[in-house]
Amino acid sequence: MKILVDADACPVAVKDILIKTSKRLDLQLIFVANQFMRLPKSDLIQCIVVPNEPDKADDHICDIMQADDLVISADIPLADRVIKKDGVVLDPRGSLLTKDNIGERLSMRNLMDELRSSGIETGGPRSYGKRERQDFVNQLDRFLTKVLKNR
Repeated sequence: MKILVDADACPVAVKDILIKTSKRLDLQLIFVANQFMRLPKSDLIQCIVVPNEPDKADDHICDIMQADDLVISADIPLADRVIKKDGVVLDPRGSLLTKDNIGERLSMRNLMDELRSSGIETGGPRSYGKRERQDFVNQLDRFLTKVLKNR
């Protein structure tokens, strides 16, 4: 299993948590971004830079991921694609996206997109703070404990 990160919109706190987790558990960690990222030198950690075009990072993540890989992303259409390839998605706020809940999330995302397109103000996501960071850490720990126990 490897961890792939949709890195362009990923909070710095999440990136730091993932780097520490990768080193601690000896897990491959791949950041996919539209620009170079400064990362610690490690055989386990890499950054793949893709062209700065719509969905290039998403496409690359889907191309290199395998079943049971963990993808970190808040991008719901990307999550849907990953889940269809039997991957697992954890958003930076600690929500695990699965076959059981991705349909509802995708429908809600599409509805909000339609509302914004018609000029209705829907507001944005709440700010990323200590609670969201802790929710992410807790869910990541639960998921990795379960997966690594079955190795």
